[in-house]
Amino acid sequence: MILNRKTLKFEIDLDFVLIAITTSLKDYRICCLINKYLNFNFSKSADLEVDILQGSEPVFFSLYQYHWEASETDFYFIANKGSDGYLVPEMRRADYFLMIKNYIDDDDLEKLVTALNRIPEIVAAVKIDPKKIKSRENLLF
Repeated sequence: MILNRKTLKFEIDLDFVLIAITTSLKDYRICCLINKYLNFNFSKSADLEVDILQGSEPVFFSLYQYHWEASETDFYFIANKGSDGYLVPEMRRADYFLMIKNYIDDDDLEKLVTALNRIPEIVAAVKIDPKKIKSRENLLF
C-alpha cells in the first residue's frame, strides 16, 4: 500500500521595513526628537508583550506608534532591550527599531533614513532586511 505524503511549507510574510537605530537616549526622549526633526507624532502605546522562551514569563518592550494618513502607513518605534532580554538578540548593538508597515516609497524611505542620521543624538540609523534576522518571529504583532 502506497501512501501519498504531503508536506506543508509556509513562509512568514514579512510585509514591513525595518530600521535599526543606535542611540544612548531613553525611548521617550528619542521619540520626542524624531517628532521634532521629522514632524512625526509618535505616541506611547501599551508595551509589546513577546514570549521569547516557551514556558517562561513574557518580555515587555517599549512601543510607540504613529500613523501617516496620506499613505495609510504605520510606524512603530520599538525598544530592542526589554524587561528581561532582547527583542532581536543577534542585534544587541541596536537600541531601537523603527518598523514601517504597509507601503512606503523607496525615495521616502531613503529620505527618512538620512533624516534620522542627521539627528545629532542618533549614532546610526540603518535599514535592515527582516528576512536575514533569525528571531524575526518576535517582530510579528
